[in-house]
Amino acid sequence: MSNTKIAVVGIPGKWSTEVLADVLEEKTGFRLVIDMKDLSINLTTGQISVGEKSLNDLDGIIVKKISQTYSPNTQDRIDLLRFAENQGIRVFSKPEKMIRMIDRLSCTMTLRNADIPMPDTVVTEDVSAAFSTVTEYGAAVFKPLYSTKAQGMCVISANDSEDNIIEQIEAFKKTNPMMYIQRKLDLKGQDYGMIFLGGRYIGAYARVSQTDAWNTTIDSGGKYAAYEPSQENIALAEKAQSLFELDFTTVDIAETNHGPIIFEVSAFGGFKGALEGAGLNAAELYADYVIAELN
Repeated sequence: MSNTKIAVVGIPGKWSTEVLADVLEEKTGFRLVIDMKDLSINLTTGQISVGEKSLNDLDGIIVKKISQTYSPNTQDRIDLLRFAENQGIRVFSKPEKMIRMIDRLSCTMTLRNADIPMPDTVVTEDVSAAFSTVTEYGAAVFKPLYSTKAQGMCVISANDSEDNIIEQIEAFKKTNPMMYIQRKLDLKGQDYGMIFLGGRYIGAYARVSQTDAWNTTIDSGGKYAAYEPSQENIALAEKAQSLFELDFTTVDIAETNHGPIIFEVSAFGGFKGALEGAGLNAAELYADYVIAELN
């Protein structure tokens, strides 16, 4: 058993957070889950604490989930972890790498600049430009810059009347001034998660829609299933994730009539899809990886 002290940043009570903390306790004898809302740092003394408990003697921190929902505050929380890293605590993944992933636009720009194939995308604050995009695409997915699992997303169809389209755009814009708009693609009811640990491909799974929902997320009734990707898709996902140098991630990929496309690279990656779809105990694999890195 390792004597390494490794904490998990996550959501207390959530399955992926708790299963990772359990595995670390089995392997090290140490268990600590950190809810970021309870974390305090003293920039003068260098003290890092949760309540009365000092965290300065930690060897490492694994970030499983930084917050329940993404927002600009999520980036502030990652900055706190940058301070912890500066105090000698190894953070997985590196905060400077994760911070590029929280904002959907920042992630997209990195992928686009590397010529990674993605859905046609328009980003604008202008309602008339958004309307033109909907009519050009036929159907468009409007996505918040800060969200996970399709939360806050909506589909606007060019089949609606002009007044209805503009009304929907303006309703979205009220909470999303910078509108991120993608062409809605026919994914034939499924897309895929490609899993990487330390930059190495370790497996993949499918998300398969079980309803008439436009997306395949588990929150919308999708189910995990086995998936054997082609070497082409593995190479594409490997290139996409290499741009961010994360310790653990999943790459969302889909097949289209024009070839494979990448939706996003996850800042944290998912454990349940790996387990139920690929038969991989990602929590144990990740724990072993982190312990080896620290020792």
